[in-house]
Amino acid sequence: MGRAWLARALVGLDDHGNWMVKEVGNLTLLASERDRTAGPMKKLDVVVCGEVNAELILWNHPFPELEKEKLAERMLFTFGGSSAIFAYNLAALGAKVGFVTVLGKDALGDYLFKRLREQKIDLRHLRRSRNTPTGITVTMFMPPHKSMVTCTGTIAALRLRDIPFDYLRSARHLHVGCFFLQKNLQAGAATLFRRAKKLGLTTSLDTNWDPSEQWDSGLKAILPHVDIFLPNEDEALRITAERDLHRALDALAKIVPIVVVKRGEKGAVLGAGARVMEAPALPAKFLESTGAGDTFDAGFVFRFVGGAPLEECLRFANACGALAVTGLGGTTAFAARKNVKVFLERELRRHPSATERPREER
Repeated sequence: MGRAWLARALVGLDDHGNWMVKEVGNLTLLASERDRTAGPMKKLDVVVCGEVNAELILWNHPFPELEKEKLAERMLFTFGGSSAIFAYNLAALGAKVGFVTVLGKDALGDYLFKRLREQKIDLRHLRRSRNTPTGITVTMFMPPHKSMVTCTGTIAALRLRDIPFDYLRSARHLHVGCFFLQKNLQAGAATLFRRAKKLGLTTSLDTNWDPSEQWDSGLKAILPHVDIFLPNEDEALRITAERDLHRALDALAKIVPIVVVKRGEKGAVLGAGARVMEAPALPAKFLESTGAGDTFDAGFVFRFVGGAPLEECLRFANACGALAVTGLGGTTAFAARKNVKVFLERELRRHPSATERPREER
């Protein structure tokens, strides 16, 4: 993959909100540094192709009943979507991010466009639709559980022809989120990933939950062109039709070079060839979990594109996921870069790296 790295990195934000190396010995070159030292200049670190939607979060309320009104303790109107949360929080970490997506030409779309611009995300290939309204999700959070109802709208509107291949050429990495909701992209997704690989990009994919519970939608044709696959435990088991996590990991690792399975409060496990790494979840003041997995993905890809060893990618991803659950909504905890800096630097000092164990013969 041509990744330039040495051994272990501990990084942080400088006073201007840019990521910098905090220790000198045996450290990784971050993406912006590597661009200046090797290969052609890339304008973007990551191009994200996927969905964005409005989200209404109702927090701490009784379970809804037909024909009855219930009261929620708190509410938040914000933006959501796996791909959008990934892009926003990745940009908050300091990456140069481009986002290819679709919004309705409506008030919700105007609001979401403004929110995405907060992190200086490149939106030149964001399409506005006059015919399809912006999608919305209502998340009902009853700690420790939640339920979601979504009206897809533009969530499923992105098409292969919306993604200029010359734009991909300007980036180091391609990420696609929420694959199972990308109904109009699914048929062209294998082509998208093949083309990205031919252009020299590394690639990552997160499927999220499949509302149809069929667990394919062309996924088998895509995975051979994916470098990093990022399902959660339930998704990994259902995609592979396995009951045991490590059997599922083995099956996926035969197809994808790097498989990272998110396990919530149990941490994460990574499979890469014959290597298996496990990392515990980091302690955090839990509020709610919207976007925690997407933020984990952003942390992993941020360090991977920067050339870090896999154990460092995993540890950094866990720290990002831990920060995400301290705020209401998927991006609240990442809105202020200074807070991101303080939390991540503290947690990375406190907690050890992932542990590696031999792959078991099965």
